Amino acid sequence: MTKWKILGQPPAIPAKSFCSVVQLATLSICLLIAISAQSQQTPPTETANQKQKSTRPAEPPPVLQQLNSALEELSARISPAVVQIVVTGYGPVEGRNRNDTALIARQHAVGSGVIVDADGYIMTNAHVVEGAQRIHVALPMRPTDSSSQFAPGVERMVDAKLIGIHQESDLALLKIDKANLPTLMLGATRAVHQGELVFALGSPEGLQNSVTMGVVSSVARQADPNKPLLYIQTDAPINPGNSGGPLVDADGYVIGLNTFILSQGGGSEGLGFAIPARVVDFVYRSLRKYGHVHRVEVKAGAQNITPTLAEGLGLAQDWGVIVDDIIPGGPAESAGLKVEDIILTADDRPINALPAFTASLYLHPLDHVLKLEILRGKEKLTLNVPVLEMVEPMDAITSLANSQNNLVGRLGILVLDLNDQLRSVIGDLRISSGVVVVGRAAEFNSAESGLQAGDVIHSLNRTPIDSVQTLRTAVRALKPGDAVVLQIERNGGLQYLPFDME
Repeated sequence: MTKWKILGQPPAIPAKSFCSVVQLATLSICLLIAISAQSQQTPPTETANQKQKSTRPAEPPPVLQQLNSALEELSARISPAVVQIVVTGYGPVEGRNRNDTALIARQHAVGSGVIVDADGYIMTNAHVVEGAQRIHVALPMRPTDSSSQFAPGVERMVDAKLIGIHQESDLALLKIDKANLPTLMLGATRAVHQGELVFALGSPEGLQNSVTMGVVSSVARQADPNKPLLYIQTDAPINPGNSGGPLVDADGYVIGLNTFILSQGGGSEGLGFAIPARVVDFVYRSLRKYGHVHRVEVKAGAQNITPTLAEGLGLAQDWGVIVDDIIPGGPAESAGLKVEDIILTADDRPINALPAFTASLYLHPLDHVLKLEILRGKEKLTLNVPVLEMVEPMDAITSLANSQNNLVGRLGILVLDLNDQLRSVIGDLRISSGVVVVGRAAEFNSAESGLQAGDVIHSLNRTPIDSVQTLRTAVRALKPGDAVVLQIERNGGLQYLPFDME
């Protein structure tokens, strides 16, 4: 059965390397073929002295030396900005008999991340850090050549705070208290081409600072037909632990963030998938500025065009995306968009299927109009459509909290007392009393509790929590190192969150 398994601007290659990495790779392949063909010929008779000389290593062809040097230099430049992420949490004890299934123990998981800002901002996958009680980042040690022997220093393992998480794109932003760090630039505007050479970096199976090479297999692969996100597919070997590490092009730009593999055996089978850099860049900027992702809408509906639909409506083409609904009074209506308009481009990007149009809204800035090129009958038109922020219920709740009245600093969270407005958003609760977590304040030196926005805290160490003040009082009584167990309600289920107080 096939399984989906989760998993500063770099300088260009110097001018002295007159061939690009790709050209060198091509030339080297041709050269190897020629060498192989020559080796098939019958060798001439050799004297004993000639045979002795032939055992010496031959000088590598210049083209191979150039290729090797270019790959070494590229790897040396991009590796320092790739980190290992070690997550501590709790889970069921494995390898026990049935009577011990209720036991839980501290567990560790390993993933990867890429430094995108010299002040310590790191992008990784949401599934790498989801539910973590504590997050550590292992900065790579240098040098990395085989002649250097050293023990990893303790100072290279640093604590990280979770700034924000976006489940829909499977991305998260971390912050470490370090400065002047090496970075990689997100190639959000760089074109990605099928067949181009790429490198995957990360910590496969916990092996820190590993690099593999391959090509782009597909530039736009939709993994889930119900979700708009399109992935970059690559055959560069990716394994568990690579999640959150970068997929880098031959110039050293991050073109994607490795996130999962398609595998029957659990390991790399040449089917790896990365979140495109333009999505990573958009989510990074939103999480850093707001703590969550702002999405836009235009109050219009759309669907894929099929041959049957095109024939029945007499459309000019039997593929693409057609507008099927216009909400009265919305920005799409005011801009002149109409039902049966065919969307050709959005922000100058071709729209050939519904995921492409959904993605264009997903990535569109809130403070810009949406430029649409449409086909109405046989006439092409350009419309500038104002956008509205898509308001999620929890976003509206977050605006009600402030740091003066709702902050519990030692837990690093913003909470609200339960009231009728909150109950209407959250829905029915298993326990009627509690406080609602509406955000995290990562700038505080707080305990890593694993709390998420939307969690309802019902008790702390068996003490019922019925207000923000009750929670503050209970937290104030705790000493550093004390064990803390929160009973929370998340997505309709009750669970315990255990951690140690900082």
